Amino acid sequence: MSSNKILKKIKYAMRIVPDKAYIQMYYFAHFKRFCNLRNPETYNEKLNWLKLHDRNEEYTKLVDKYEVKEYIASIIGEDYIIPTLGVWNHFDDIDFEKLPNQFVLKCTHDSEGLVIVKDKSKLDKVAAKEKIEAALKQNFYYIGREWPYKNVKPRIIAEKYMEDHVDGELRDYKFFCFDGQPKAMFIASDRASDHVKFDYFDLEFNHLDIKQKYPHAQNTLRKPETFDKMIEFSKILSKGFPHVRVDFYEVDGRLYFGELTFYHFSGFMPFEPSKWDKTFGDWIHLPKK
Repeated sequence: MSSNKILKKIKYAMRIVPDKAYIQMYYFAHFKRFCNLRNPETYNEKLNWLKLHDRNEEYTKLVDKYEVKEYIASIIGEDYIIPTLGVWNHFDDIDFEKLPNQFVLKCTHDSEGLVIVKDKSKLDKVAAKEKIEAALKQNFYYIGREWPYKNVKPRIIAEKYMEDHVDGELRDYKFFCFDGQPKAMFIASDRASDHVKFDYFDLEFNHLDIKQKYPHAQNTLRKPETFDKMIEFSKILSKGFPHVRVDFYEVDGRLYFGELTFYHFSGFMPFEPSKWDKTFGDWIHLPKK
């Protein structure tokens, strides 16, 4: 069993620990200091403050990978939504004969239950079932105390398989937004490998000297064709939220919505250099309790 899986099991076993105490313990493990929840100043501190105090019930729908599509489509239109091929409560409910040769299976309530199928004839259904059913049993809320996930109904969806032939992979374009104002973004590349890369940019597409967990790409990343449209939609979709990360894909020059993320790295990931933690934190204006 990998160290990540062991850590997740420990976190899940600690579900009886109150949110505030859990956050302090986990924050200390990453930063070697306790989280300033009384007067938060940095980005990570403010994300954890928001977990405890910004409990907008709408967030539960917005983190549900199935339910959020209807919400987003009502704002920017169906053309920007990745088609859903089916939704099920259990793996054994899936009729694979009705699915195309290529598709993606994912759970609606977490980020672990993901199976990418490029050739249905080669799909290991036993392994896929084990992975998906293990994810269905988990409540993602207990891992980082991201409370919107607590009441998301665990389900499975199949989506159309997407691949960008311009870059030869499907890259994520993720925008940090603050009540309708995107301020920075990053590109996640090499996502299908064990060597994921994160590259951060300002809105003029200047590369920023930020690292979080993953290294930078060795090659220069191109500016997506739909970059300006991404910024436009980020402004619209993030309006009214103190902070949300709005994610997109670009497939052969066409823009698609990815997901909304309210707590980037769950508020537990240091910045390198650390000055960016304060810079991003200054962009969050906390609501009154």
